[in-house]
Amino acid sequence: MLRLTPILLAVLYALVAYRFSVWRLSRTLDQRSTELADPILRHHLGRMATALGVERIPVYIYEVAPVNGLAAPDGRVFLTRGFFDRYRRGEVSSEELASVIAHELGHVALGHARRRMIDFSGQNALRVVAMMLLGRLLPLGLGVWVANMLAGLLAARLSRQDEYEADAWAAALMTKAGLGTGPQKALFSKLGRLTGAGGAEAPVWTASHPRPADRIAAIEALEARWGTGPALSPG
Repeated sequence: MLRLTPILLAVLYALVAYRFSVWRLSRTLDQRSTELADPILRHHLGRMATALGVERIPVYIYEVAPVNGLAAPDGRVFLTRGFFDRYRRGEVSSEELASVIAHELGHVALGHARRRMIDFSGQNALRVVAMMLLGRLLPLGLGVWVANMLAGLLAARLSRQDEYEADAWAAALMTKAGLGTGPQKALFSKLGRLTGAGGAEAPVWTASHPRPADRIAAIEALEARWGTGPALSPG
């Protein structure tokens, strides 16, 4: 039992830390966001709501500068002010921004926030086990570094899996809503420029998100499987 104590403590710590992080994020979002009111985007949201069989899809603007979308653990979907401003300047189309919303809705529908809590607890337990085992073979500092690296690689792999799943869910919704997958692929093709992530790419196995080219290829594989051919154009 004593040998399991560090592992159990790591899991407990992860659960408490995750809950605190969720509480702090929810509080920040409440204080710094307002509901999206743009009529064109609201029209696209109406089409997606009809496709999902729900009355409406509320989306909020989070008042921060980075270009990003967010699915909060409580199920709300947010676009950052930075992303919305790029749309207002014509750098992103309304359909492309709608695809971001569809992607975040995918995270919510697939329960990724809950899965991340479980994964985070498991990663902490893995880190402790790895440190205990490696501590017998390597100097303490090196053992800690290797354990953290292994936990980080596992977290990145699980995150990439979630992104592919949310992309597929969004592709299905965008197609059913008559917006097609074209906006998704177009957005991915300009994502590096929008986020300022140009230049040399880190190895894919260390990244939390798949490469844009790989995400486009995955969507095109879905199109081939569904027999939809080229992505539908918005009406």
